[in-house]
Amino acid sequence: MLNLSLADYKLYRNSIIQGFIKASKILVENHIYQSKDLPYSTQLVPMAAIIAKMGDNIDNIGNKNKLMRWFWCGVFGELYGSANETRYTLDIVQVVDWILNNSEEPKTIYDANFIPSRLNTLRTRNSAAYKGVYALMMDENTKDWLTATKIDFSTYFSESIDIHHIFPVAWCEKNKISPNDYNCIVNKTPLSGRTNRKVSGDAPSKYLERVRKEAGVDEKEFNNILISHIVDPKFLYNDDFYGFFSDRKEKILQKIEKAMGKQIPRDKFIEEEGQFIDSDVENDDI
Repeated sequence: MLNLSLADYKLYRNSIIQGFIKASKILVENHIYQSKDLPYSTQLVPMAAIIAKMGDNIDNIGNKNKLMRWFWCGVFGELYGSANETRYTLDIVQVVDWILNNSEEPKTIYDANFIPSRLNTLRTRNSAAYKGVYALMMDENTKDWLTATKIDFSTYFSESIDIHHIFPVAWCEKNKISPNDYNCIVNKTPLSGRTNRKVSGDAPSKYLERVRKEAGVDEKEFNNILISHIVDPKFLYNDDFYGFFSDRKEKILQKIEKAMGKQIPRDKFIEEEGQFIDSDVENDDI
């Protein structure tokens, strides 16, 4: 940066500005609506540069899809946490060449791996992967349980959408569910603040019927709304936390696979004394 000449700065300034503007629009299209939900601010730098180099070619849907595949590999591979300078350089060259010329896949895509048990440890926005899963959850025409409105850019703000527990904390504590399980991303979903207040601390079998009646929809329509949150309603109506947990974890893994364009090898988790035990569980997200 210190060696950048004024002439070079002026030459590339406008295209880089447009790169950042277009990057923000593409992120909004992928349900990343505000800065606190951006998985890696560091990844935004090469993303804007890649878009700037591609110019109008980025408007092609196929090219945009490849760009997002690179983006999600960086997020779920957790590759932009530190020491990014070398990766910046490689990505700016390799991603553009890959998108425009169908050359070899970029190193970021090659390096990216996601361990299924990582889902059990994603508990706060401190993790890029947590934010990534949150964005993917809104990619199924996801609707708020109470208002039945699609969660998009406008309703995200007007309805105060945030991520909330599906099996409430109070119910989980009463039923001796491990905090490591009920606080992780698998037990959370985007809902309006108003809907979350209706949930309170009751069992799903109780609060869902209350929410459905207030929403004024029949059981079939309400179940379709629940399914848009990648949940199987039968586990909620039966208050079956661990059946729900296992089923939804697999569904989330399938969405991550689709986003990364890579198969995720399934690891084994053990149910012991009502808890899932993973070999690499971390506690830094609590």
